[in-house]
Amino acid sequence: MIQHNELVVDNFAGGGGASTGIAMGLNCHVDIAINHDPAAIDMHKVNHPETKHYCESVWDVDPIEACNGRPVGLAWFSPDCKHFSKAKGGTPVDKNIRGLAWVAVRWAALVPVRVFMLENVEEFLTWGPVVEVTPGKFKPCKERKGETFNAFLKVLTTGLPLSHPAWPEIKAALGDDFPHYDRLVTGLGYKIDYKVLSACDYGIPTIRKRLFLVARNDGMPISWPAKSHGPNLKPYKTAADIIDWSIPVKSIFNRKRPLAENTMKRIAKGLERFVLNSESPFLVPDECNVPFITEHANSSSQRNMPADEPLRTICAQVKGGHFALVSSHIIKLRGDNLGHATNEPVHTISAGGFHLGEVRAFLVEYYGTGNAHRCDKPLHTITTKDRFGIVTVKGEHYQIIDIGMRMLEPHELFAAQGFPSDYIISHDSAGNKITKASQVARCGNSVCPSLAKALVEANFKEAVRVAA
Repeated sequence: MIQHNELVVDNFAGGGGASTGIAMGLNCHVDIAINHDPAAIDMHKVNHPETKHYCESVWDVDPIEACNGRPVGLAWFSPDCKHFSKAKGGTPVDKNIRGLAWVAVRWAALVPVRVFMLENVEEFLTWGPVVEVTPGKFKPCKERKGETFNAFLKVLTTGLPLSHPAWPEIKAALGDDFPHYDRLVTGLGYKIDYKVLSACDYGIPTIRKRLFLVARNDGMPISWPAKSHGPNLKPYKTAADIIDWSIPVKSIFNRKRPLAENTMKRIAKGLERFVLNSESPFLVPDECNVPFITEHANSSSQRNMPADEPLRTICAQVKGGHFALVSSHIIKLRGDNLGHATNEPVHTISAGGFHLGEVRAFLVEYYGTGNAHRCDKPLHTITTKDRFGIVTVKGEHYQIIDIGMRMLEPHELFAAQGFPSDYIISHDSAGNKITKASQVARCGNSVCPSLAKALVEANFKEAVRVAA
């Protein structure tokens, strides 16, 4: 439990994912939040007005001054992970950003911190020295993987010998005026455990996988939350749970600005995998309000038709009166990944921009005639002679008459991360609209609130702030 006089601190607070989960798990607000990014700290401020905010580098905040004589019951650290992530590939890394985790040691040495939690990508376990490959450009040393991570654990637990090669990096991070190097040699006395957890195992509709480290010095055991979703448990939450079906999709054909060829190829391959060749393609639920179908038989007199009403006559062989089916899958515009089915958890969301979209294929009953409806620009890998493709749904044949695609909106991405539906992401503290790019950046950098909540509840059994 959090004692009456103890503080709760969120370093690298971002838009407020960890703070939201901590607040839910402890039933009290976070006292201090720190982040150097004005946009991130502003979103945090809008959603966590009770918190004291520092819009500064974590190195510029003095823990002693910030705590003002009070101990810390829980400190959360989510240092920048992009210079550890495998997504960075062969790109040179910034050794200063890789060293941000040393701020946890700074807090633990300067003020009483009873429990702290750290979140990062799983590659954080390989944290080691870097080598200079060109002037000012550094890459991790393959032969010394994990060396710095092990030193990090040693200074927090039983101590790090002065002969260890990590000391120059530690001193570069903590500075010449750090007063407790002797304590790092003997160790700060924490008990530490760490695990890689997948968000989807805890009822969050994303596969996001992260390393979590828990340290405590109060003699209490470190606990891990039990999985709630997965095989033999509750079904995973999926992309279908967060998609706003009321948002229209624009046809991929006849656009003023045509889609890129690679995007069209991704759509084609995705339709082949998740619709045409799938034994059970995901169909949009009947109760969802899918807005319309766009006709492309004649671009000069194009018609839009509600998808939840009988189709208008589109050719002599497909008469009005047949209802449409709508299939859906998720497209991923990154690397060589095609995406995934809509009834699977959303792939990991990044801060770099929009890369997840939804593709809908509109289907009508197929009668096997030679005059099936066609578009003027068919996808060659999908079409068969004069039709898009045939989909078998519960033994019945359907043909695709149009394909639509849109990128997922920020509120859908925040929902995929497990944020509450009333979390404010659209406007800043002054009432100004936040751009979609800025919203997505806050989302991709965020901690999944529900996972932070589960970790806090597991380690603070009586999750309330009580009188000392």
